[in-house]
Amino acid sequence: MIDDPLDRIAAALERISPAPLKTPDFDAAGAFVWQTGPDHLVPVPKVSKVDLGLLVGVDRARDTLLANTTQFAAGLPANNALLWGARGMGKSSLVKAVHAHVQATHNALRIVELQREDLPSVGRLLGHLRGAPYQFILFCDDLSFGHDDAQYKSLKAVLDGGIEGRPDNVVLYATSNRRHLMPRDMIENERGSAINPAEAVEEKVSLSDRFGLWLGFHPCDQQQYLAMIQGYCDAHGVEIDPATLHAEAIEWQATRGSRSGRVAWQYFVDLAGRRGVTL
Repeated sequence: MIDDPLDRIAAALERISPAPLKTPDFDAAGAFVWQTGPDHLVPVPKVSKVDLGLLVGVDRARDTLLANTTQFAAGLPANNALLWGARGMGKSSLVKAVHAHVQATHNALRIVELQREDLPSVGRLLGHLRGAPYQFILFCDDLSFGHDDAQYKSLKAVLDGGIEGRPDNVVLYATSNRRHLMPRDMIENERGSAINPAEAVEEKVSLSDRFGLWLGFHPCDQQQYLAMIQGYCDAHGVEIDPATLHAEAIEWQATRGSRSGRVAWQYFVDLAGRRGVTL
């Protein structure tokens, strides 16, 4: 407990205006999470990820993102990337898997996760990344914006605009279920209610246009779904009769009403638990 009035005043001022973030120790980990209040980068000793070879049905997106990331890690020009499409099809898993794969040969590659609600602080984050002797993937997962949501303007400067522009050692990878990062009915509403519909829509969709790479993810078919599960079984040493696997996996997806990489993994977790295999 602080009894001295001067100490209480000093503590209050510290909360209102905290000391600037010290230079982060980027050697502490290969991945970080950006947090505000106060600003700091939290090292992530172990990233939750899957091996790149276990991602089935996303070959084109995998090859494109891997090539882009390899260029970037080598200090060559690279594009910001928007991974959009069906839920549960491995968008965020691909970003983390590609980072781990490329970092194995390019030790200076780092990934920093930025939460959507912290977008207004992105300028301060870039100030800490700019000039550091590392290459940074700025990762924003499940990015989308609603009506009257102005936070997307904070991201525009990172992608393209602003006097300083995006630092050469930073690239942005974002995932979203929506190609234009906002609901279709919101775009249609702008067309119908704005004084100048064309300008209103352009303002809303111009953010997604600033991504150099658009990588689409689409629902998988039954063959790909089963191949995902078989890949997990092979990787973790789970033995099961193919006919039994086929029947159980089909029943599992029927109860979920969908087929995706996430559903395949959830079935495999259940299977591994029943077989006594730790993951």
